[in-house]
Amino acid sequence: MVTHPDRVGFIGLGIMGRPMVANLIQNGIAVSVWNRSRPGIEAALAAGATEAESPEAVARDSDIVVTIVTDSPDVEAVLFGPDGAANGLRPGSLFIDMSTISPAVTRDLAARLAERDVAMLDAPVSGGEGGATAGTLSIMVGGDAHSVTRARPLFEAMGNTIVHVGPVGAGQTVKLCNQVAGAIHLLAMSECLVLAQKAGVDPAKMLEAVSSGAAGSWMLSNLAPRVLDRDFAPGFMIKLQQKDLRLALAAAQELGVALPATALVHQLFHALESQGAEDEGTQALVRTLESMAGVQVQRGG
Repeated sequence: MVTHPDRVGFIGLGIMGRPMVANLIQNGIAVSVWNRSRPGIEAALAAGATEAESPEAVARDSDIVVTIVTDSPDVEAVLFGPDGAANGLRPGSLFIDMSTISPAVTRDLAARLAERDVAMLDAPVSGGEGGATAGTLSIMVGGDAHSVTRARPLFEAMGNTIVHVGPVGAGQTVKLCNQVAGAIHLLAMSECLVLAQKAGVDPAKMLEAVSSGAAGSWMLSNLAPRVLDRDFAPGFMIKLQQKDLRLALAAAQELGVALPATALVHQLFHALESQGAEDEGTQALVRTLESMAGVQVQRGG
């Protein structure tokens, strides 16, 4: 059982936030919450959280405030907007953003909070809804070592891989690296499934043969079977993947780095978005390749 002397507030109760709050509570950490919509709040209350009336109220009642929302403007809004959390944060408080946002915006937010004597960590996560539910997320943390130590019991309640990767903003950079690798693995998964199908080989047998070898990946083991079952329900939505890839490509442009494969996957996902599939799971990328090859991946080849 985790114990923690700080009062914790949590803002953002979507697919990821709800199970993360539940894991905090199950580990003995009291949590007050706020969300823009009621379903997330009701789920958190059912898990044992208490409700606050605004982000400011969450911060006023907390020593550590955690956010996990959609994009950079959303973090800035809940922090510095009307009734924003920054109005309730006291000197010595800790703000932890677990969203996936711009590294540059993260550094700017941290500087603005530092003027109020509030420390910030950026701690984006990987592992999807399944990892959030199981408490096995990978958490990549940027910030000062003292704040990381202070927050570690919270991180250990939500994940099993916690890596301090550098100063504020480094967590977001590492998360973008994660998204770049994941997107390219998705394309590799899609291409090998379509190749096997077109050649008349059972894609399920192909996966059995290659998944445990040098070509194995999380995508092959976890998402390819869902493709075989024609299950495109989201563990991670295409529109969120696209947001992350836009952030990665923007960061790469700022740094003068070429990411040609990432740009290609971004365009292939755009084709699905143009067909209204933005709320589907990222494994739906295979459908773009299927369309070009004139096949549909299925068990039995």
